[in-house]
Amino acid sequence: MTSTQASRRSPSADGPVPLLRMKGVSKHFGPVQALTDVDLDIPAGQVTALAGDNGAGKSTLTKCISGIHPIDGGEIQWEGRPVRIATPKDAAALGIQTVYQDLALCDNLDIVQNMFLGRERLRRGQLDEESMERAAKETLTSLAVTTVQSVRQQVGMLSGGQRQSVAIAKGVLWSAQLVVMDEPTAALGVAQTRMVLDLVRTLAERGHAVLLISHNMNDVFAVSDRIAVLWHGRLVDVRPIGESDHQIAVDLMTSGSTTRVANRPRDKE
Repeated sequence: MTSTQASRRSPSADGPVPLLRMKGVSKHFGPVQALTDVDLDIPAGQVTALAGDNGAGKSTLTKCISGIHPIDGGEIQWEGRPVRIATPKDAAALGIQTVYQDLALCDNLDIVQNMFLGRERLRRGQLDEESMERAAKETLTSLAVTTVQSVRQQVGMLSGGQRQSVAIAKGVLWSAQLVVMDEPTAALGVAQTRMVLDLVRTLAERGHAVLLISHNMNDVFAVSDRIAVLWHGRLVDVRPIGESDHQIAVDLMTSGSTTRVANRPRDKE
């Protein structure tokens, strides 16, 4: 491998159609070019890590997928067909849910109320508490979230890892096919981090696509199937995680290229 461009891969290019495909996507804010000709496939049933230094374009790319920033150039495809994602409502309608670092949960409401906020179920003009509580329990159980004592606990009383679990489960409850996760383990302890990473793998094993944005390379290499690296708004490398290592990732994040060859086996934890 003599350059980043020579080493760039797209594993799904000749295989099944990816759930989401970005082709030549660009985004600018006035004179600032935030993304330039980004090509990225996000396949179902896999965790795709998005890495890059501060200012590399990770947040902008995430917000383009989530409908906060409409793209200025290129194309986004969903299940092989071109789509326009101009608003978060457009993204949600496709099956894209984004779990931001602040989680967007209401501390004064319980788990059920948070999971159904704005989408409450009614029966004969009244809130169908029984149906919502049952659905919340079933969703958490299906994701193997076992640390929550009751779905009637106030979210403000939960640990950081439990809050992340609720935010992720909320997306799954509303039929998310692609879950975008922005720094999901930031400020978490070891045990809580492990819980969230296990949940990330569970999502992929259930067939969801996961886009994981993280500065923590230990987390990236622990749970990801593929790693994509942004550098100055350009996607400079995409490869299976087993063909990378920490030093290669750092090279790509800081200089946009690498001459190293991975010397690590794929970690399975």
